[in-house]
Amino acid sequence: MKPLALEDIVDRERYADLRPSYRAAVIDYKRRRRLAVGESITLLFEDRETLHFQVQEMIWVEGITLPDKIQHEIDTYNELMPADRELSATLFVEITEASEIRPALDRLIGVDEHVSLIVGDDDEAVEIKAQFDPKQLQEDRISAVQYIKFALDDAALQRFCDPNTLARVRVSHPNYQREAEIPPATRESLIRSLRSEVDPLLPTRSDPSPPAPIAFEMGAVRALRPERPLAPGHLIIEPIEAAESLLHVEDAVLKELMAAVKRAAAEVVLKHGACRIYTDIGGSVDRLRWHVFAPPS
Repeated sequence: MKPLALEDIVDRERYADLRPSYRAAVIDYKRRRRLAVGESITLLFEDRETLHFQVQEMIWVEGITLPDKIQHEIDTYNELMPADRELSATLFVEITEASEIRPALDRLIGVDEHVSLIVGDDDEAVEIKAQFDPKQLQEDRISAVQYIKFALDDAALQRFCDPNTLARVRVSHPNYQREAEIPPATRESLIRSLRSEVDPLLPTRSDPSPPAPIAFEMGAVRALRPERPLAPGHLIIEPIEAAESLLHVEDAVLKELMAAVKRAAAEVVLKHGACRIYTDIGGSVDRLRWHVFAPPS
C-alpha cells in the first residue's frame, strides 16, 4: 500500500470546507472496519484512507502548518500503513470503569503473544499471529491502545479473499479467551484494501489542478510557487528532471540546486524577515525537493 506523502495532504484552509463531508464518509468507512472480540477488545483495521484522515485531523486540531511538522505526522502514521499482503489494525482495550482500567490492563500483560487471525475452519485452518509494535511492549504493563499487523502469505491471502472461507480473530490469553468471526461487510472492506480497490475518501476538485507557476529557473533546476502553499513565501526547489534522492543527482546539478535554495532563501528573508528550509529525501516521497518558507510569526 502506497505510503502517504506531503503532496497528499490538503492545507488547513481548504480542509475547513471539505472536513464535514469527509469526516462523515470516514466515520461510515470505519464503522465497517471495526471488529469487537468479546466485551473488552476491539480492532479497527487501518489502511491508507483511515491513516490519511488521522494525519489531516492532527494537522487541523493542532494547527500544524510547517512542512517539516506535517512530514513528522505523515512519518508517524506511515508506520501503521499495511504493506502488500498485510492487514494492519489498532487494538483497543475498552474498559468503562476508571477504577478498573489498570487492573484490567495488568490482567492482559502478555496479550501480544495471544492474538491471531484464523483463516479457514477445522483441520484446514491457518493461524496468523499478530505482530505487535515492539516500541509499545513492556514486560510489566501494557497500553490500552496497541498497533498490530497480520502478514499473509500468498496462500493465506488467496483464502482470506474468498468470502466463502471462514475468517476470524482469536484472543487466547489465559485471562481473556474470546473469538469473533469477521462479518461480511468488514471482510469485503478488508479485501478491497488488500486489492488496492478503495476509492479515495477525501473529496477532490473536479477540475485538475493547474501546474505550479515557476518562480525562476537556473540551468537544470527550477523554483515553483505551489498552488496551496504550506507556509508564507513557500517555494519548492527541485531538479527539472525528477530525482528520487541525492544519490541520483549529478554534482553539477547539485551545485545548481544549492544556488537556487540560496536564492529562494534570500527572497523569503527579504519579504518575511526570516526563512526555514526543509528537504524531502527518500522515505515516502518520490521526488527530491527543497521547501523554503517563512517561519510562523
